[in-house]
Amino acid sequence: MLAINPTALRIRLLNLDLLRSFFAICEFGSLSKAAEQLHVSQSTLTRQVQTLENEIGGQLLERGHSGVALTAAGHALLEGMRPVVANADIVVSEVRKLARGQKASLRIGYLMSAAGEYLNPALAALRRSHPDTKVHLMDLSPGDLVGALRKGELDVIVLGNINAAIAREFFVRRIATLPVVVAMPETHALADREEIALAELRPDVFVGANSDDIPGFNNWLIQLCRRAGFRPKIVENAKGLTHTLSLLVAENAVTLLPGLVSAFKVPGVTFRPLFRPPATWDLQVAWQRGKIAEPVRELVNLLTKKLQVVAKPTRRS
Repeated sequence: MLAINPTALRIRLLNLDLLRSFFAICEFGSLSKAAEQLHVSQSTLTRQVQTLENEIGGQLLERGHSGVALTAAGHALLEGMRPVVANADIVVSEVRKLARGQKASLRIGYLMSAAGEYLNPALAALRRSHPDTKVHLMDLSPGDLVGALRKGELDVIVLGNINAAIAREFFVRRIATLPVVVAMPETHALADREEIALAELRPDVFVGANSDDIPGFNNWLIQLCRRAGFRPKIVENAKGLTHTLSLLVAENAVTLLPGLVSAFKVPGVTFRPLFRPPATWDLQVAWQRGKIAEPVRELVNLLTKKLQVVAKPTRRS
């Protein structure tokens, strides 16, 4: 969020326009030249200086035939207030940008598995269209992504669709529809199969997910297994993808994951397409409700411009 320097707020004691007029007189060394530059009459400028001197409580300028000269108080005001006025101008400029939905920086939270294929190409295009926008990236768990967006610490997040509640809180659009795969140890009895029906995993134990890390994951997993006619036996809830894949081997367990994770080469773990019941995983982008900055709008459009929908797995008889 924009930080406002308390020093800049103290400038409310003096009128900014009066100070800028004073600075112009100091720069040009003449009331007439400053008045010409500011497009005001010399009498108006004289009244502004008098008003400023009344507010200060002393003389700031000495008038002479050759122009004006600063008094000691004038020098102190010039040197002390120039950086304050400059800072105030910056603050006002940034606030105006925010009010118009513009922003000089973009904070993006994402899942590491989604970066290569989806986020990185969009960021490359955003850099070309908004070269002055500073991008900050944060690789977080889905739970942390939602929490950071809720607190205003992130502008955009990229995550899966298993937590339906986020659509009630934020604006959400779909980036891609992905297949669901079965993740299992390479030593699993079904590891050499081309595809797997979920009912075939009834005897297995499953790895779930910590609700703080991936809200809604276990409910999503249980619902899919119920469609296949059984309730999964969850042996342990993992904290993150790396922990999940390690537990598969350590516990000789299985789990269901979005197809994009199958691009990772993990020793001892293999991924097989799930063909029954049909299941997909939507990759989504979410952002705060209300007026949004132009870079946020552009990134959302880039991410969702070419919606990818996977072909349905071939069903075996």
